[in-house]
Amino acid sequence: MSLAPLTAVPAALPSPEVGAWSIGPLTIHAYALCILAGIMAAVWIAQKRIETRGGREGVVLDIALWAVPAGIIGARVYHVITTPEPYFGPGGSLVAALQIWNGGLGIWGAVAGGAVGAWIAARRYDVPIGALADSVAPALPVAQAIGRWGNWFNNELYGRETDVPWALEIHRWDSSTGRAVLDASGQAEVIGTFHPIFLYESIFCLLLALALLLLDRRRSLHPGQLFGAYVMGYPLGRVILETMRTDEAQIVLGQRLNVWTSLVVVVIGAVIWVLAGRRAKGRSGAPDAGHDPVETPSTTTG
Repeated sequence: MSLAPLTAVPAALPSPEVGAWSIGPLTIHAYALCILAGIMAAVWIAQKRIETRGGREGVVLDIALWAVPAGIIGARVYHVITTPEPYFGPGGSLVAALQIWNGGLGIWGAVAGGAVGAWIAARRYDVPIGALADSVAPALPVAQAIGRWGNWFNNELYGRETDVPWALEIHRWDSSTGRAVLDASGQAEVIGTFHPIFLYESIFCLLLALALLLLDRRRSLHPGQLFGAYVMGYPLGRVILETMRTDEAQIVLGQRLNVWTSLVVVVIGAVIWVLAGRRAKGRSGAPDAGHDPVETPSTTTG
């Protein structure tokens, strides 16, 4: 990708020149704040939804204390494995693999790791996994939509150069300081205007969350099927977005690795949908639409 500046676009969307702030010895990264805000929103939404299924107050937060760390670890491991050059390549640094505030969290690792953590916690707190998964399903894309704005602060996750009215102005970025590189006159260097992939994905995730809520309201689904719909739905949009990205990535059979991963995840989502339906029918001997009731003792503590 050429980094030669394009002709200025008056209507271009701006990008921040600063993505981190120091307060004494503490450095606050906007990327981390966006991830945290997304997690908080997801916990709130999922808690409200699980309470309608009989879950106790605060149970989602208890489960999140297991699922979130597991999800972050899984997300970082996936990113490092699929993008090894900055860490294992020439000039790479293993220490940088721990610096998640500089960006680099793979959604597939986050979902896998978070699912393992949530499953362990659900068993610990005696919460039916189907009820939990369906409560979380619309909350996850909302968290992703909010978290993607961390990429905006880091001047990353953009596509090809463009001069469309919603083009995103991107600065030359110093990830070690969390700031744009300054030119000789003290102004932030602009490398060009590009498609704002982070914004496209954020909007897509919000639309997916709305679609899941409508599906849950208008269709009688078996426990676990709404989560299957999320697992199928998100990667379908991700395939399109991946083809628009220009950042470095592992290429397999002519396509970015995440394209193939997305297609595999679509199949996994379909399997979850089918198995959830068969499980519900098998328990009752007939179609058993509706929600898995959550029966957690009121004395349970987190």
